[in-house]
Amino acid sequence: MSTLREALERKSATLAPHTDAFRWSDEDLPGLVIDLFADVAVINAYRVIAPAELHDVATQLTEVRALRAVYVKHRPKEARTVSASAEEAAPVVPVLGAAVDAVVAHEAGVAFSIRPANGIAVGLYVDSSQARAWVRANAAGRRVLNLFSYTCGFGLNASLGGATRAVNVDASRRVLDWGEHNALLNGLTVDRHDYIAGDAFDWLRRFAKKGEQFDLVITDPPGFATTRSSRFSAVNDYHRLVEAAAAVLSPSGSLLAICNVENLTTGAFDSHLRRGAPALRISHSFSEGAVKSSVLTR
Repeated sequence: MSTLREALERKSATLAPHTDAFRWSDEDLPGLVIDLFADVAVINAYRVIAPAELHDVATQLTEVRALRAVYVKHRPKEARTVSASAEEAAPVVPVLGAAVDAVVAHEAGVAFSIRPANGIAVGLYVDSSQARAWVRANAAGRRVLNLFSYTCGFGLNASLGGATRAVNVDASRRVLDWGEHNALLNGLTVDRHDYIAGDAFDWLRRFAKKGEQFDLVITDPPGFATTRSSRFSAVNDYHRLVEAAAAVLSPSGSLLAICNVENLTTGAFDSHLRRGAPALRISHSFSEGAVKSSVLTR
């Protein structure tokens, strides 16, 4: 328990003000990663964990911090290898505490609706906080395109950072609706034209054909994505995404490329970026855990 308390104290000392959504610990419990969202904790299990041990870890968490509920997500190395049912991988019943439909958590003052029983993904990937902070700090006066937007965290930060427009594209209308709710939580108005349900590659082709350009393009794809019109694997195809994104980038624009695929090394990721956009240079990079992020400019 003292280890978890020390981990929480270490992490808390590094957080931006008004932050209660963050990775609590990813080093102190082998094979387990703990994420905190306000008064709800999520245990991400990257190994098989017995119910008794799981309950013990959850109890330790509640002894260190006042929590309303503790949930568990059983996560394999590769999501596509899941053999268990969705409910087995992400039980809707918490390990400890009462069920929570939704909780509002904050990252540097930005509010997000978190749904801890939603499935494997609860609404915010906390290991991309640096990239979201960069977007907010660099969005003023820019037209922003946020691809594979999920619940629109990057688009939200762009709007709060003064973007003239933030367009979010995702294959799922459900998560885009979730993103619209996040915008409303933060006092923003919602224009449904900026929340586009569709294939990212298809929309990049449409924007390029119309000559529409953006000053900041954000690519944050899953490891694998399949739609009616395309198939994508980050390990094999990231350069194709970068090439298509660069085609809609304004002359003074920036491309923020993000990858959360453990078996795509930093070197291989950089090779994809250079291959996809040889006219751009990597101006700087940052990483959080397995997440690699690089900013490309002309």
